Amino acid sequence: MPPMTESGNIIRVFYDGACPSCRRDRRQYERLAGGAADQVEWVDITGRDEELKAKGIDPKAALQELHVEDQYGVVHSELDAYALLMSRAPLLKPLAWLISLPLVRPLLSRLYHRMVERRLERTGRMP
Repeated sequence: MPPMTESGNIIRVFYDGACPSCRRDRRQYERLAGGAADQVEWVDITGRDEELKAKGIDPKAALQELHVEDQYGVVHSELDAYALLMSRAPLLKPLAWLISLPLVRPLLSRLYHRMVERRLERTGRMP
């Protein structure tokens, strides 16, 4: 297992801070997570292309799907990122388990990508 980051058990969520619904989702997560929200560092990807590239994240992909860096420095994307994030909050752990199920995952992935694509097209930010 790789060594833990300096921040210990904290995960880093790379999110689109220019997106109103993404900011709303962040606030909702923090409310539902309670004290577990202290274990999440939120990083707005806006204007951070070089930092993203240094982490192995394509800036265009960062707009199209969530990326989360775990406490070991491993970057997870899309539903894996959501499952990791949700697994940190006691109220959301069942949802993390649900989105990881083999029958649910492919359907949810397609739906997720469709929603993100529509949001980016609507706001004129589609890469």
